[in-house]
Amino acid sequence: MHVHVQGQNGEARFWLEPPAIELAQHTGLARQEINEALRLVREHEHDIRRAWHQHFPG
Repeated sequence: MHVHVQGQNGEARFWLEPPAIELAQHTGLARQEINEALRLVREHEHDIRRAWHQHFPG
């Protein structure tokens, strides 16, 4: 399971499993933007997982 984060200058992809959230890849984002995206993914992990399972049932 992963989530894409889009910024003004690029994007990043974060793995939600296994078991810890971690950066998979990024292009064009500054370290500060990546850190902020990681903070937001962690903060909203439950909502992201719920949306993922609603979109990909089963």
